[in-house]
Amino acid sequence: MIFSPNRSHFGGSCAASTLARLRDCIGRIETCHGGEMPGRAALGHEEADAALQGGLARGAVHEVFAEGRHSAAATGFIAGLAQRLGKDRPLLWVRQDFAARETGALSMRGWRELGLDPRRLVMVHTSDVESALRTAADALACDALSAVVMEIWGETRLFDLVASRRLTLAARDSGVTGLLLRVAATPLPSTAETRWIVRPARSPPVAAWQAWGSPVLETRLVRNRHGQTGQWIMEWMCDECLFRDVSCHSPKTHPQPVAAAPADRPHPAQVVPLRRAG
Repeated sequence: MIFSPNRSHFGGSCAASTLARLRDCIGRIETCHGGEMPGRAALGHEEADAALQGGLARGAVHEVFAEGRHSAAATGFIAGLAQRLGKDRPLLWVRQDFAARETGALSMRGWRELGLDPRRLVMVHTSDVESALRTAADALACDALSAVVMEIWGETRLFDLVASRRLTLAARDSGVTGLLLRVAATPLPSTAETRWIVRPARSPPVAAWQAWGSPVLETRLVRNRHGQTGQWIMEWMCDECLFRDVSCHSPKTHPQPVAAAPADRPHPAQVVPLRRAG
């Protein structure tokens, strides 16, 4: 026997502390084996939030893959997720120099048009994938951040199960969410909580003078460790900073203002068509 049934070997307070330590140990073991996450951030899309059991899990790693080379759509989706995760704390974005040469730098004007605050964004450029992984792992240990985005371009052998688990453990210990953006890459086994594949979608019809509408994305949740998967058309609402279902959106009428007829002028005379002579 490890513990003697005789209570004279240790007092009641010692027994209570031992029981508390055992409960804490069991709680950590259950968390490591898929227990409930510390919190979730609702996306605003009802069906997606239902599949995610309330929203995107905080303190975990989530993967977003761009279908084909639609990096702009995947980048916008990542930006929206980061906004939903936290509005008051900084967001750290780790990019390879190669990714910047392929897709260009992030536009702060476009960032603001999405309803996001450029002052919260901290950019870190690395020379290779190894440096990006090291930087992201160190950043995930800082609980002052709302999220850490790591953008990796192309296929790489460095991001394997070991590297993925290292990021997951760092995110779980600090409570900071890791968002992994993959462009021109094939999904591989990982410890990510969710995996998304994103591509641009057609915007709903609007008036001609309002042709520039909100971004619309076709999102596929192909992996969800604690729930169902699904596919949705999401529209990012720049003013409200949330996603919504396009199919449930009833189009609103925004008529252009029309000037009223002046009251101090006579009624316009009837125009008589001219006849051709001859």
